[in-house]
Amino acid sequence: MIANHSTSTLELVRAYHERTKHHFDRYASGPDFLDWEQQPNPFRQFESAPQIKLPLEFEKLPEPGLNSLSKLQPQLAIKDWGLTEISSLLRFSMGLAAWKVYGPDRWSLRCNPSSGNLHPTETYLLVSGLKSLKDGVYHYAPYPHALELRGETGSAVQSQPQILLAFSSIAWREAWKYGERAYRYVQLDIGHAIGALAYSAAALGCCLQRLPVSRGELAKLLGLDRQEDFKDAEDEYPDLIFRLQEQPDPTADSSRADEIELPTTSQWHGNANRLSQQPSHHWPLIDELEQPLMACPPCRQAPLEESIPAPASVPDQPIHQIILQRRSAQAFNGKSILQQSHFYQILDHCLPRAIEQPWKSWPYQPRIHLLLFVHRVEGLSPGLYLLPRSQQALPWLKQNLDEDFSWQAIEACPAHIPLHQLVSTEVKKAARALSCHQDIAASSFFSLGMLAEFDTALQASGPLAYPELFWEAGLIGQVLYLQAEAHGVRGTGIGCFFDDAVHQIAGVKDSGLQSLYHFTVGEAKPDNRLQTLPAYRHLGR
Repeated sequence: MIANHSTSTLELVRAYHERTKHHFDRYASGPDFLDWEQQPNPFRQFESAPQIKLPLEFEKLPEPGLNSLSKLQPQLAIKDWGLTEISSLLRFSMGLAAWKVYGPDRWSLRCNPSSGNLHPTETYLLVSGLKSLKDGVYHYAPYPHALELRGETGSAVQSQPQILLAFSSIAWREAWKYGERAYRYVQLDIGHAIGALAYSAAALGCCLQRLPVSRGELAKLLGLDRQEDFKDAEDEYPDLIFRLQEQPDPTADSSRADEIELPTTSQWHGNANRLSQQPSHHWPLIDELEQPLMACPPCRQAPLEESIPAPASVPDQPIHQIILQRRSAQAFNGKSILQQSHFYQILDHCLPRAIEQPWKSWPYQPRIHLLLFVHRVEGLSPGLYLLPRSQQALPWLKQNLDEDFSWQAIEACPAHIPLHQLVSTEVKKAARALSCHQDIAASSFFSLGMLAEFDTALQASGPLAYPELFWEAGLIGQVLYLQAEAHGVRGTGIGCFFDDAVHQIAGVKDSGLQSLYHFTVGEAKPDNRLQTLPAYRHLGR
């Protein structure tokens, strides 16, 4: 056990993970019915906080394609950013993408995907030294596409102009539908949000640098510890914070907390709105996990060291177009075949490269590997495959998976993509059954489970490695979403699967590897019953 990490908190993390597994004969504890009258409001607002409306006109900003993101130069230095740049950054990461209408029902879709479209993730902006905004802590409200001034800040030291971006989570939004397992989905959503923000920043020529701020410090910084501002509202827990920067500095030590200038708040504004009135169910297990994690020191991950050749180019639509058209597929046609070259290109971008977005903004050694159920890919026999996301992980994976797997290298696969066939056989029935009997896992081109180096991560980094493994999984999911869209197909995340049954089919014998997230890619069936409306039609903008 590493120093400064509570053994009891690690035990709590492991107990939570085991308790919230789905099994063929029983599911993790959840509501017996959905109390639709108590469905949480998907939009948090801080009532009486001053509001700054953000523009939605971006004609002067670059429209890069997906291939050019990592090469794009910043149009403006951070100090010269105005409301248009800030608006674009938030609009194409955490903003609304469209509205869907079915009969009398209407619901919004966002650029960042979320389990059940429930959106537990909240976004905060902390700015200093900009001409366009007063120094302060701002909450981003996606419905009005506006910034709410939460706190007016100052600094004892005159700092360089900077923009910090932070995420927090309201677990109740997910727990309303998913019960105790909801904490997992909340963390996956943070991973998707990291990817969404990294892509949006890249479109402006910037990237993200994670700051080693503890959750306790972050709660204070964002005002989440102010009980008087949340006295009637659901709990909101801090997650992580980034600095927006024009170009990454490969020599910078991101672990140097003493070099971070965090603002101090002189005046707070607004009260959080209540999202539900009297919930029929309560899930204290999530709070019992969150609260001790607040006291843990920041989790430090090993830096990304592996050098991988640049990925193959993909169809180069403008990134904003791909972001806005991204949807979670509800059904696949079960007939189309994916071109082999497209399959390899999609997998290629899941490999972590410090030169490519979004990995430039998350430059850590990979701890998640992909177990693929291939159904209909040109030139590939159906079967079970494995993609280690680092070459050095391959020997360890061979030792920890089924000893009878063939580990057959794929001759046509590019040499730098370490894809291996484990078993050649029809796997549709297995994929469907393992993903809670959902047909989308079997009617697709391929589906996959994300296997995490569970024990190793917890032992090396402590309890906070648990949510961060989900963040990495969600980040991979965001890459898969946008890569699928770029290739004219569609993806969808799958949070419901039978955990230990997945481990059994892979030959996992202990908790060294754990499946955290499933994903599937295919040719989507359109639902012509739904009408699509513009994202900000309700604002007349």
